[in-house]
Amino acid sequence: MTFQNRVQFAQQLDAQDELKKYRNEFIFPQHNDKNVIYFTGNSLGLQPKSAKTYVDEVMNDWANLAVEGHFYADKPWWDYHERFANPLSKIVGAKPSEVTVMNTLTVNLHLLMVSFYRPTKTRYKIICEEKAFPSDQYMFQSQVNFHGYKPEDAIVEIKRREGEHNIRLEDILAKIKEVGDELALVLFGGVNYYTGQVFDMKTITEAGHKQGAKVGFDLAHAAGNIKLELHDWNIDFASWCSYKYMNSGPGNASGCFVHEKHHNDADLPRLAGWWGHNKERRFKMEPTFDPVHGADGWQISNLPILSLAPYLASVEMFAEVGMDKLIAKRNQITAYLEFILHEIDKEVKGHFEILTPSNQEERACQLSVFLHGEGRPLFDYLMKNGVITDWREPNVIRLAPVPLYCSYEDMYDFGQILKKGIEKH
Repeated sequence: MTFQNRVQFAQQLDAQDELKKYRNEFIFPQHNDKNVIYFTGNSLGLQPKSAKTYVDEVMNDWANLAVEGHFYADKPWWDYHERFANPLSKIVGAKPSEVTVMNTLTVNLHLLMVSFYRPTKTRYKIICEEKAFPSDQYMFQSQVNFHGYKPEDAIVEIKRREGEHNIRLEDILAKIKEVGDELALVLFGGVNYYTGQVFDMKTITEAGHKQGAKVGFDLAHAAGNIKLELHDWNIDFASWCSYKYMNSGPGNASGCFVHEKHHNDADLPRLAGWWGHNKERRFKMEPTFDPVHGADGWQISNLPILSLAPYLASVEMFAEVGMDKLIAKRNQITAYLEFILHEIDKEVKGHFEILTPSNQEERACQLSVFLHGEGRPLFDYLMKNGVITDWREPNVIRLAPVPLYCSYEDMYDFGQILKKGIEKH
């Protein structure tokens, strides 16, 4: 498609948008009585209007049924989490038995590492990406320290080449082969939070397994954003937060994936708890842990139903839309935003450098833009003029045009505000 930097063209794209009705299913912050242009769904998604209904339902059941809500609510709390299995399995490309919801992202990664990071005297190293999200870096450091190793020896970061913004797949594969028999675990982000680079998870998994290592992924920026086939890619485990692209609310519950090949492995260690025990025998209060078959067997505590309620509202919307339609719009609206940025770049002094790969296979719903010659005042100008975006040092803004609720006219309007901000400063 040949794009145009004209409001009429953007409006025409919106009129043709198959997902346009979903924009009205979300609540936007207001600026001068208008919806803000919201680019931070990669940090916290907007609130679905249906979320309050789902939360109110739980509150009413609590008020009217009290403890009996576990069994007699319209959606009994006892098995509330099981409603996520089918829709989540489609979002991440898994079997329903391979996914569950529990805890929060870094907690779940720690718990999964109990099972899948089992270092020995000779096989103890972890391969990860350079500049992973800090929480992952802290997790790796604390895990290897816990096992008695030194982070500087046990953690191997794949670095970007000098002068490049993204990590080459060939360098990842070469490092996996180089570490070889010392490699215990490969744990990457599915999408790098800073640059928006999408990693080839299938190929990385194959390479890690070839060296005898386990392979897992932090899908914080991938779940609900990119096409995932976790089961078919033979990934050992993964976890993701739900409050970014899946719009479940601040700090909300995390999702987990454990490949079915591990479900019957009685020798696989895990930190156990009551809610992971055999569901049919749970209330017999037996002294010996008998895990639920499947990913639910990694659960520890009973689930926070009030937190799950808005998450359920969102995943049911995802089930209605389907990932294929989301990705089709994601590709086009991101490409249109890229076009707008290049057009504005031609009209102003200064220079934009998009750090995110231009290859559609290596990017998703985020463009990270290096604003050469600009600084924090431009970001502040955008925020004061109704553009909610994200600032990262030294002078990078991250823009995520989420396909469920962002419009093409938003992209055009953003370009005009950006242009005025640069001219003003």
